[in-house]
Amino acid sequence: MASKAPAPSPSRDPVILIVPEGPRGGPDHWQARWENRGDCHRLDLGMWEDPHRNTWINKLNLAVFRAERPVLLVGHGLGCLTIAWWAEYEGPTAQGPVVGALMVAPPDPDGQGKDPRLAKFASCPRTPLPFPAIVVASANDPTCSQVSAIDLARDWACDFADAGLVGHLDETSNVGDWTAGQQLLGRFLAQNRPGYGEAPPLPQAAGQQRRVQARLDS
Repeated sequence: MASKAPAPSPSRDPVILIVPEGPRGGPDHWQARWENRGDCHRLDLGMWEDPHRNTWINKLNLAVFRAERPVLLVGHGLGCLTIAWWAEYEGPTAQGPVVGALMVAPPDPDGQGKDPRLAKFASCPRTPLPFPAIVVASANDPTCSQVSAIDLARDWACDFADAGLVGHLDETSNVGDWTAGQQLLGRFLAQNRPGYGEAPPLPQAAGQQRRVQARLDS
């Protein structure tokens, strides 16, 4: 494993690292549009068709280490499972370096026959993440039912956000800038970036697990 990242300086603004599950899409993919923010960088994990879990984890760890500032993670698909494994292996603390994570459209870790790459991430950790996080899932994602996504949110001690009917939130979802996702990102930025302003609170559902049940139409 790469060296553990140092605790970030609280005076530094967070950098946003996108942890994708596939190669760079076209310019209309929401991830490509988010990169235009200037504070957002998409990781090139490589080996997209036949990923090596520990290599992906090491590349994520190296990116966090090199950031030398607070980090907001945005995982998509298998990128969410990579983040969960990274947290399991590296054991980051609540004091940093990661100050929050959006876990977008995580696949069902127990799903069979949907994506052969899932086998590389088998027995995905389902223990609470040591940083604030929100699982974002749509009601018609072919890689994971919303019930399974809510179960992941519960196990990871995350909030949950309903993304509506936008499939796997990939290039075919046609969400443009995915402004609803940027609003969720703004919740973390409001807490960690001085002068950013306050993000409006999202309604929460009752129950033991905190769950954001807002409808997030782009």
